[in-house]
Amino acid sequence: MMLREKMIPCLSREAVVTVISYHQGVMDGYLQHPRLRGKERIWSLSQMVLLLNSLLDLEDCLNSPLPLVHPDCQEPERIALFHIQILFREHYTWQGRLIWKDRNQEIVFHSAIELIQMLDELLAE
Repeated sequence: MMLREKMIPCLSREAVVTVISYHQGVMDGYLQHPRLRGKERIWSLSQMVLLLNSLLDLEDCLNSPLPLVHPDCQEPERIALFHIQILFREHYTWQGRLIWKDRNQEIVFHSAIELIQMLDELLAE
């Protein structure tokens, strides 16, 4: 079977990550996703990826997509607001877009590791 046949695009694979603080890989913030009620607290980039992966495991992309999350833009103390769109996934090989809403910047990533590296570089600035 070709790799392309295994990878399914899904319109509801978007999460919103609000970062309150970040220092050497330790992140204080929260993640919002259509499958979560409210905000889920996150403490590290690896925890964020593991949570996202478990949420993606619940997806049934062949049916109707879930609605997009509307972030709480009134968070006064945040340092960054990201939309993470995972367009294709097979295991931990993710392809998608990282959208930094505060800076109107969009970056394409090709794996979960690349996503972690991008976020670390952006937040370490």
